[in-house]
Order: sequence, then C-alpha cells, then structure tokens
Amino acid sequence: MPVSIAKSILVSAGVSLLALPAAAQTAASGFDKAPWWVQTPVITQVGYVRTEVPANRAQFSASFLAVGKTADQAQAKAVEQTRALTEALRKLGPDKVQINTGFSMRALYEQYRDKDGNRIENQRGDKIDSYQVTLTMTVKVLDTSILERAYALVLAASPTSTQQVYFSLEPENETKTWLYSEAVKDAARRANLAVTAAGAKLGGVKVIDPTGRACQTDILARGEPKDGEDQDAYTVQVTGARARMAAPAPPAPMMAESASAVDQLEAKAAQNAFIQEPPLHTLTAQACVVYGLN
Repeated sequence: MPVSIAKSILVSAGVSLLALPAAAQTAASGFDKAPWWVQTPVITQVGYVRTEVPANRAQFSASFLAVGKTADQAQAKAVEQTRALTEALRKLGPDKVQINTGFSMRALYEQYRDKDGNRIENQRGDKIDSYQVTLTMTVKVLDTSILERAYALVLAASPTSTQQVYFSLEPENETKTWLYSEAVKDAARRANLAVTAAGAKLGGVKVIDPTGRACQTDILARGEPKDGEDQDAYTVQVTGARARMAAPAPPAPMMAESASAVDQLEAKAAQNAFIQEPPLHTLTAQACVVYGLN
C-alpha cells in the first residue's frame, strides 16, 4: 500500500475517533477512561496512630447459696446474706458501681436408702424436702479507682463462689477525637515527606476521610459519580454519645442493725488488700487525606 494512502487512512480514522463522544471513544479504543486525578494531580496519604490506654471498666460476679423449707424462705435468706453488701456497694455511688442480681432455684427431695444401703433421692413433687436458691450478684465497676474496694467488699461478705475480674475498655469521646486528630497530623507529615522527596510542592486539602476509603485504589480510579451511583461513598457516620441510664432509686433508710452490719462488712474488707491493676488496651486509628499538587 502506498505510504500516502496509509497516512490518509490513519488521519481519517483519527478524525473520526475524535469526533465520537467520550463513551464511544472509550469503547472504540478498548481502554477505560482516565481516572479523575490524571487531569488534577493529587497525593493520597493515610495517617496512622497507635496508643495504649488502661482499661476503664471492670466486671465480676459472686454467688450466694441459701436453703429454706419453702421457696420464699430460701429466697429471703439469700437476700439477707447480701443486704449489707448491697448497701455497702451502693455507698460507693451509682456512677461508679452498677449492681445486678439474679436468682436460680432447685428443689431438694427427700432421700431414703434401699435394701443395699444406697441413698436414693425421690423425684416426686410431693416429696420435696426444701428449696435451694442461688443468688448471683454481678458488679460492674465504672471507675477502676474503686475496683479494689468493691472487690474486697464482695469477698468480705463470704460468697459461696466468685468469678475472676474481667477488664474492658470503652474509649471516651475525647480519646476518639484525639486519635483521629493525631492520624490526620501523621498523614500531613507523611505527605510532606513524600512530596519533598519527589521534588514537588504540596497543594491544598481536597478530602479528609477518617474511614480510609478515599485512599483505596478502586475509588481513586472512579470518575465523577453519575445519577444512581454511590453518592455517599465518602459519608462518615460518627457515633459516640451513649445513652445514659436513669439512676436507680435511692435505697430505703437503713435500720440500726443494718447499718451495724454494713460497718462490720466495711471494716472486714479494709483488712484485706487486693491488687487489681487494669491492663493496657491498644487503640489504633487511621485517616486518609488527599492533597493537591502544585
């Protein structure tokens, strides 16, 4: 084919391709359209922060066993065992300690021995001898500075059994805000270092995304969103305000005998030293910042 004819074919093909709409050009060329950042150079940078914070919540439980001829008597005995303990824990403050109690009950049947001397327990409703009630008290400590005292009070009440102390961390809103702020600062430091190393200059901020999604490759490769597409890809929902539970009703005035029992329990608890040091929990955060380039 003569060279002049080949050139005219290529030129006419190029003209016809440029005359096509953008979508048709993409289909005709066999390539996707260029991502948005080709025309507007940017640098995406993820900032990271890691810190360790002591646990600020603790929880443990204890069980108290009581036996009575009737179910009501057994339950009353179990409550009586924990009356002084409940009053002593309430004195620590409802904003520092939360108390929950639960009951479980089972019937104890009459027993007899068979002709071989083996002890046999009746399983008939008319052969119930007494009832056994287990009162389980769960103590949630919201202020770990009084954890050791609350734990000592429970052990001083001589429970039938206890469980170990479980620690947890519920970050405060101030801590969450600090983490996010430090992650953004780290992103700025990293971006400045990268741009300086590349011999460019950092421009203005285009996107700040605490979820980090804006720095993902699939999002960077997108064009401008069209109608019906994911318009809220960069929407961030911030939650942190916790609903406050209503404070429990104040306890009824104690009688002299009850007050004396509380004093004795507190004195017994003061004699025992328990070390319950809250462990450290790791918190991490990240933030994606997109900068323009000058």
